Amino acid sequence: MLDSDERQKLSTHQKALRINLDAGRYGTFAEIGAGQEVARWFFKVGAAAGTISKTMSAYDMAVSDAIYGKTKRYVSRDRLQAMLDYEHGLNIERLKETRGNSTAFFAFADTVSARNFKGTNECHGWMGVKYQAHPRDENSQITVHVRMLDHENSLQQEALGIVGVNLLYGAFFLHHKPDLLLESLLDNLTTDRIEIDMVEFSGIEYRHVDNRVMSLRLVQLGLSGAAMFGPSGEVLQPSEVLRKRPILVERGSFRPVTKVNLDMINGASRQFGDEPEVEGGEVVELMEITMRNLLATGAIDLSDFLARADVLAAAGRTVLISDYFEYYRLAAYLTRYTNKPIALTMGLSSLLELFNESYYQRLEGGILEAFGKLFTKDLRIYVYPLRDPASGELKTVENVVMPPDMCKLFGHLVDRGRIKSLKYFDESVLHIFSRDVLRRIKECDPTWESMVPPEIAEIIKTRRYFGYHEVETYV
Repeated sequence: MLDSDERQKLSTHQKALRINLDAGRYGTFAEIGAGQEVARWFFKVGAAAGTISKTMSAYDMAVSDAIYGKTKRYVSRDRLQAMLDYEHGLNIERLKETRGNSTAFFAFADTVSARNFKGTNECHGWMGVKYQAHPRDENSQITVHVRMLDHENSLQQEALGIVGVNLLYGAFFLHHKPDLLLESLLDNLTTDRIEIDMVEFSGIEYRHVDNRVMSLRLVQLGLSGAAMFGPSGEVLQPSEVLRKRPILVERGSFRPVTKVNLDMINGASRQFGDEPEVEGGEVVELMEITMRNLLATGAIDLSDFLARADVLAAAGRTVLISDYFEYYRLAAYLTRYTNKPIALTMGLSSLLELFNESYYQRLEGGILEAFGKLFTKDLRIYVYPLRDPASGELKTVENVVMPPDMCKLFGHLVDRGRIKSLKYFDESVLHIFSRDVLRRIKECDPTWESMVPPEIAEIIKTRRYFGYHEVETYV
């Protein structure tokens, strides 16, 4: 974990005042949706004239469109970016000749949907700062997405103001240490009040930052229960990706991605797409890695994490990093964003683990409570078959042997269509297991190459992932 003692923890008042007293920074605050909550701190602590060139709110949609251009959604990343680009460009255009040599300009913006009067809306927002770290410098930018968890509008506004000050302070004084900057975003707050489920660093100051690692840090630090990135390494905001869409998840270690991993997700996608409730819907396919898996050796190995991320990217897959080891918690997270069907796909051995009561001891209702939460929504599980290495028999949902006290529960779920055999699979790859592939890579056994897609094999060899090294047998 990060060493919190490496930075001085200040109150929100102290942070805002330090920014105001820094004569080298000057910029705009543009806030929509929860008042001027961030700018208010800088006026409140004094000396704001040295920091603020302008504050504004464009609450009326027509007014907002006239300034920043039309948009489909006002609380969105696109609207935030338009605000940052416009306001930062305006500052530089108007002020660079008179004070550009001594001033680093910035634009802070947020567009937020705080709790409405009836309490029926999603309480979230986009927040960012586009800035020069030094006078005449190229631009840098930090973008975050926040979920406000307080139950009162006034408390949400207060929390938004605090995290905004933290973001500005981090950008100005911790930009050389992105890990500490990220950790500081919840200073003087708790995760009961604010969740940060997306962060992206870009521009000259962050040219060496890997946003996939920053996504991992969000979950590692507890700022969010999950984070997501795409095949190109781009950071994704979960609600925008998952919103009102069917979702399919395959959980794994992906050390490395094998032909079985891809056969499982492809077969499940085909079967899920055939379901009447899903047919015609654009299914979101996610490859999930849990924090428990990443911490299996006691600490996160970033090089190992990035190796997994790279092979998943080579397979064109979107990655979900989650702190939801229990499947019912993962299901609760996904149903936060969609009312469409959700599917999980897993191997037969994972299905047996799912029915292991020891995993649910901390729940008062045990496995029944967990399954009640897991299967409450329109969720189903597609089970990939297993070829018994001793007998050669194909083990499926239809002939798996469950513990005696689980048989009726299992049968009930099968009868209701909540647990199904995966119909589409390639029998020729059933002998492949990730652990075996990993062992062969480390032992320089060239047969591993036939167990992964060619593009995955090429990346592993080129970048020497998972302990691969060249020996004469590879020549």
